[in-house]
Amino acid sequence: MNRDPAASPLILGGAQAPRPALPQLPPLALYIHIPWCVRKCPYCDFNSHAASPTLPEEEYVDALLADLDQDLPAAHGRELSSIFFGGGTPSLFSAQALGRLLAGVQQRIPFASDIEITLEANPGTFEQEKFTAYRALGINRLSIGIQSFQEQKLEALGRIHSGAEAVRAADMARQAGFDNFNLDLMHGLPDQSLEDALGDLRQAIAMKPTHLSWYQLTLEPNTVFWSQPPTLPEDDILWDIQEAGQALLAEHGYAQYEVSAYAQPGRAARHNLNYWSFGDFIGIGAGAHGKLSHPDGRILRTWKTRLPKDYLNPAKPFKAGEKALDNDELPFEFLMNALRLTDGVDAALFAQRTGLELASLAEGRRQAEQSGLLQVEPSRLAATPRGQLFLNDLLQYFLI
Repeated sequence: MNRDPAASPLILGGAQAPRPALPQLPPLALYIHIPWCVRKCPYCDFNSHAASPTLPEEEYVDALLADLDQDLPAAHGRELSSIFFGGGTPSLFSAQALGRLLAGVQQRIPFASDIEITLEANPGTFEQEKFTAYRALGINRLSIGIQSFQEQKLEALGRIHSGAEAVRAADMARQAGFDNFNLDLMHGLPDQSLEDALGDLRQAIAMKPTHLSWYQLTLEPNTVFWSQPPTLPEDDILWDIQEAGQALLAEHGYAQYEVSAYAQPGRAARHNLNYWSFGDFIGIGAGAHGKLSHPDGRILRTWKTRLPKDYLNPAKPFKAGEKALDNDELPFEFLMNALRLTDGVDAALFAQRTGLELASLAEGRRQAEQSGLLQVEPSRLAATPRGQLFLNDLLQYFLI
């Protein structure tokens, strides 16, 4: 694919005080965005688009590899610790297309010997033969979008699968050779009661996933639910669901390690952990975002052309823009990620990932500790339980 990498994307960020070179570059991951879905859900604000009967698989794989070629200098010799196929619904692509893509990626960047490769899938796209073929490619983790097992709730959410299909999906994943998989489940659904929510959660736990993403439905701008809002549970019910659900998950051995992520021992998603600990990731695909550190201390946020038709247009650049994070932004950017982790991070990681002195956080830490939102623990940066609930308030102490 003949693309001009110099076809000017938007570049933001002016002159700033130089930062020292990073002592070492963070681990590197790869995010691959496949933007097509069978149907757009009314709550979804992701960059996803209803698929036509025939997907441009070959053309899109070509574009992804050409996009990666332009980002290769940012790898700086690092290997990939994880790959995440997100969407959209990546499982709409054939195993043949994903196999060609993975082979092309590995030719360009070496894989860690224990690389985690995750594919998002929906129960309505499960085909035993296809998923067995995915596993043979080296994809070793699935993230299955369940959202609910109840027919009425699935219909309200615009999902294309049934509750029975959702239950079968876990069995099919195991039969295909996946011993590590996540279930995505929502709560706070339209007209949902406490028992409805706990019933969904009990059903998910019974399927014995290694990981559960359990999060509250929120109404996002530019979605159908935003313009035509459904009736959601009252705040008291939402609080009861959160408390009872967390207790149920803990009872069954799912430890909360991030605001909405729960895992069995040793099964926290490595891709997620890298993201929340301010690691690096290359983002390829329509609308994909990336975060890339350079040895000279520069840290860039990047984003790619959003619409699939534009991303596939050889006359348009893959990169829509990039922004260099300046010294004043870095404390907030780092903590916005790290403080989502329930145990926080080692305080020394701040200097390792940003190139700034830990002392630059001193005043914000003092105020946040006094407010009861940040733990008083010199060797760690971690929110208190109250700080986890009021994370936006906690982060305000680190805005400059």
